[in-house]
Amino acid sequence: MATWVLSECGLRPLPPVFPRPTRPIVCQKPSKFRFFSTNKGVADLKVQPRGFTSCNYRERRWELGVSAPLKVATSEGEEESVNGVSGVGEELPEFDPSAPPPFKLADIRAAIPKHCWVKDPWKSMSYVVRDVIVVFGLAAAAAYLNNWIVWPLYWAAQGTMFWALFVLGHDCGHGSFSNNPKLNSVAGHLLHSSILVPYHGWRISHRTHHQNHGHVENDESWHPLPEKIFNSMDNVTRTLRFKVPFPLLAYPIYLWNRSPGKTGSHFDPNSDLFVPSERKDVITSTICWLAMAALLVGLGFVMGPVQLLKLYGIPYVLFVMWLDLVTYLHHHGHEDKLPWYRGEEWSYLRGGLTTIDRDYGWINNIHHDIGTHVIHHLFPQIPHYHLIEATEAAKPVLGQYYREPKKSSPLPFYLIGELLTSMKKDHFVSDTGDIVYYQTDPTISNSSTSQ
Repeated sequence: MATWVLSECGLRPLPPVFPRPTRPIVCQKPSKFRFFSTNKGVADLKVQPRGFTSCNYRERRWELGVSAPLKVATSEGEEESVNGVSGVGEELPEFDPSAPPPFKLADIRAAIPKHCWVKDPWKSMSYVVRDVIVVFGLAAAAAYLNNWIVWPLYWAAQGTMFWALFVLGHDCGHGSFSNNPKLNSVAGHLLHSSILVPYHGWRISHRTHHQNHGHVENDESWHPLPEKIFNSMDNVTRTLRFKVPFPLLAYPIYLWNRSPGKTGSHFDPNSDLFVPSERKDVITSTICWLAMAALLVGLGFVMGPVQLLKLYGIPYVLFVMWLDLVTYLHHHGHEDKLPWYRGEEWSYLRGGLTTIDRDYGWINNIHHDIGTHVIHHLFPQIPHYHLIEATEAAKPVLGQYYREPKKSSPLPFYLIGELLTSMKKDHFVSDTGDIVYYQTDPTISNSSTSQ
């Protein structure tokens, strides 16, 4: 009644005063608080998360028995502020991707549904059967039609399928194919040897990459060149390293000689890539690789070298280009400056958070969603068919440390532009400092720090 009388007289009641809770509120789930009349939650505000997910509490139904105004009345000249978020006119601090994250690896792990960690060997094998059928089907159709209109289409499709076979072997190397090490080893050898990759040699070096991702000196593949090494390179080496398409043909060279500044071979059991206990594994993979090479030589005598080149050689080259393109762009070429670390600043989590997800359009399903790379780097045990769901579950925890990939058209031609831009400016990093960023060769461009 009093409210009605005041309203009829044109008067407004004073804003209600709510007592501050006397008991602290501690949460176990991501906050769902809403601000004003918008649909924005805490994750939408440009402030760093404050660890909502790392503690325990008893969930409460705030909508029952609690009444709160959407806006708080303020005195004249006073800016509105809710829960420490400033009103209009005050700029929020710029997000720093090199800052230590306010969450731990365990917080991300806890956010991922338990079934995402389950490895189904039958499901994994079904992808192998699917891809192998497609590979042989494409080869049979191309050989039967033997038409110069068909051959370019075949090369593009078969090169992509070789890359898909590599990704399945890659899952075997991580143990995300199944919980059976023998099955992983057998499937990995068959898949990788068929495309001239030494399975164990690659598996071990790739493990080193995952254990040191984002570290300037200790990362294994596509790590930044230290300034001293960059300055010592001759023009031919720089061209091969930074002028497209040469970097897209680097993988076979990497298998034999590793990256600039590193020594060793994936085929040599005595290489410093491996420890003595891994010697037998490396020898086994090298023998399998030699057996595949011998098989190809034999097929060359049976069907002729030109036919072998058309059926296998050119698709192999396109597979190498796919591999180099994808692995490079998962660690380079983002529009924002992303840090690399050394010394005490580096950690497994901070290094993994600088990896980049990419969208490949129609190719996402063909190459088994390897573009969902951030979660894969942090948790390589997750099978490829759970990566998308795991990523979506982890996003509320990651906040601004996760960068949404650009949406691709059906075919990801936009990635060529991303590669060309990065190759023009991402050349080396300083030899000093625990947190470093890419710099551009001043003889090539007037730009300085980039990425």
